[in-house]
Amino acid sequence: MRDPTRYHSILTPIHPFLFCSTERIPISTPSQANVQPGLATIFWAFLFLGATAFGGPVAHFGYFRSEFVERRRWVDERGFADLVSLCQFLPGPASSQTGIAIGMIQRGWLGGIAAWLGFTAPAAIIMIGLGFGLSFAETAAGQGVVHGLKLAAVGVVANALWGMARTACNDALRASFAAVACVVILFSGAVWFQLLVIAMAAAAGSLFLHDAPLDTAGAMPTRGNRVVGLLLLGAFLLLLLGLPVLTETVKSGNLDAVTGFYRVGSLVFGGGHVVLPLLEAEVVPTGWTSTDTFLAGYGAAQAIPGPMFALAGYLGNVIEPGNGYLGGWTGGALAIIAVFLPSFLLLGATLPFWDALRARARVRSALSGVNAAVVGLLLAVLFTPVWTSSVDDTSDFATVVVAIVLLAVWRMPPWLVVMLAAVAGFFGV
Repeated sequence: MRDPTRYHSILTPIHPFLFCSTERIPISTPSQANVQPGLATIFWAFLFLGATAFGGPVAHFGYFRSEFVERRRWVDERGFADLVSLCQFLPGPASSQTGIAIGMIQRGWLGGIAAWLGFTAPAAIIMIGLGFGLSFAETAAGQGVVHGLKLAAVGVVANALWGMARTACNDALRASFAAVACVVILFSGAVWFQLLVIAMAAAAGSLFLHDAPLDTAGAMPTRGNRVVGLLLLGAFLLLLLGLPVLTETVKSGNLDAVTGFYRVGSLVFGGGHVVLPLLEAEVVPTGWTSTDTFLAGYGAAQAIPGPMFALAGYLGNVIEPGNGYLGGWTGGALAIIAVFLPSFLLLGATLPFWDALRARARVRSALSGVNAAVVGLLLAVLFTPVWTSSVDDTSDFATVVVAIVLLAVWRMPPWLVVMLAAVAGFFGV
């Protein structure tokens, strides 16, 4: 009988001549079940989350942790925290990238694609479809459902933060890192301060934290695929710099749209609401769509599960015709692919080096500092906008408390809490 330890390359071929890795690297997650999940299992797991994960990137981390750390045990707590830290460093939607990375750890490139398709499909279909008509969220009952979902998201985020804090902030120094990060973000009001805080936490961690544990959970390739990683990094930069030049020589509305959405996916850090000003700058001043149409899509995006980047699908649908743009379902799908493509290229470029890097003492210490700071960042976001935009009175506060008790004490799955909150909101409870 074969050793139940499974082997899988992170660069499962998507083209036989491009990704020809012969080295098999063990997936060494101690908490993982013996049998690796199949592609269908990965897809359906993420599809379910994509249909129920309301609340934005912060809440998504909570859903991922509950599903893949606690329930399925595909990664352990430390490995999950490290993946979140890595994806906070990279431009693009941090929660979607974390999901893609989890899929890659399980089944290589095809696993990453399955995870992305599952998590993105519900939001993408809803947002592209919204380009054809009015949203249920515009009705009174719809607004009640949305409010209930937002209150459930507060509970999900709070419960996730508590779990992450117990691991990442287990002493006074790490807790201080989190507190400083939280205060800086609350008072800075600048998007780029998040990246600055993470960089400073990494530097401070490497200097002052010297007991970060070595962890090989979710082991990723460290040899053999690094050349491909560098090639993918080169492809990312080539597209980022080359597409604008190409649009000047090849007059194509579709190429213009792909260039704009690719640029957004390459430059935004953290995902979520951060993507909105960049998208607005691409589609409104250029005349692709009106301000009113853009804001209508933004409002609808608050009411759907899954990644905020799915707003690109709505915009790809409603682009004004007559300039060579495809529009409709095809245009929406093209926009979705373009805005997420940088995430795949950057993860493919980074993951082959990540396991070796985080095995170094200095890097582990830096990661320990970043993990603590991320708790502070998420705490700041929990307060504003998650709490301040959701909890209006004592009834809302009571709903949040009930949600937290159901999650933390009764161990109810987040999707069920979300459904109960939606039903309560529909009936105005």
